Amino acid sequence: MKPLFELSLPDLTSVLKEWGEPPFRAKQIWGWTYQRMAGSFEDMSDLPKNLRARLTAEIQFTRLTPVINQTSKDKSTNKILFALSDQHKIESVLMHYRDRHTTCISTQAGCAMGCVFCATGQMGFDRHLSPGEIVEQVMWFARDLYKEGDKLSNIVIMGMGEPFHNYDATLQAVDRLTDPEAFNFGARRITISTVGLIPMIQRFADEHRQVNLAVSLHAATNDLRNELLPINKKYPLEALMQACRDYVAKTHRRITFEWALIQGKNDGAQQAHALVKLLSNPKLMCHVNVIPLNPTHDYAGAASERERVDQFKNILDASGIPCTVRVRRGIDIDAGCGQLRIKASNP
Repeated sequence: MKPLFELSLPDLTSVLKEWGEPPFRAKQIWGWTYQRMAGSFEDMSDLPKNLRARLTAEIQFTRLTPVINQTSKDKSTNKILFALSDQHKIESVLMHYRDRHTTCISTQAGCAMGCVFCATGQMGFDRHLSPGEIVEQVMWFARDLYKEGDKLSNIVIMGMGEPFHNYDATLQAVDRLTDPEAFNFGARRITISTVGLIPMIQRFADEHRQVNLAVSLHAATNDLRNELLPINKKYPLEALMQACRDYVAKTHRRITFEWALIQGKNDGAQQAHALVKLLSNPKLMCHVNVIPLNPTHDYAGAASERERVDQFKNILDASGIPCTVRVRRGIDIDAGCGQLRIKASNP
């Protein structure tokens, strides 16, 4: 069966033409899928019954099967473990805020980057996701919100996997999500996070996209970053920061740096001052997001205590570098940043 979310509008039009259907049927299906939030072909009520039956028989509407659906105690976070068609599994998250809803989606089953404090990195790499599998995660949550009379506010592509390791599929998915004829989601409400794959940052800069870029930094010296993020051995800080500066110069867009604060490891004044040095002379147009480390089974590090978080932030603030301490969410269901992992005990 052809997967619906792998088909472009021309692809779908071609399929229907082969079936002897008029071209406008493709646009009807497209509209139901991406704008009217149909959950199946049967929901597409203005299509002929025989066409709905053939679509159901020959085109796979979704390849995501929810296996485990969890909600945090404070009701702010929903995490779903999805099985894919080949039984590989991924996790996706929906976070509710007072005035917005953000989904955190995956681009790979597992991850090859091996960041020591990240649960996904600890589990290793299974495979890349296709563009359609990435899009489907967004549409799943968009449909749920639609039923409640609400809609997605933001998409963060920083779930399982390294998006820039699966660059083509990730950006094809972004193109589908931002296409005015498809989901029509604003590019500036999408953020892609990378651990620092320099060639892909350069490519992303050359494409002059409006999508936001976040870089997972977590350390401001090579020795420490080598320890926490093995990719730094291939792409050290000096080269990474030059790529980030080139990105800002080419796109005139602010870059975000992510920093998980680990007690006694990367949360001291020395690292804060080293970070200030990295981002200054000349000052880089950026924002730093810090968050106390979320716990994972295979890493012994602990979240920074409040006093150390405040000290770290104050050093950045005093240097004129914008810094926000992010609120930890979904910790009780392992849905926080760096916690997504397919446990052996899961079905």
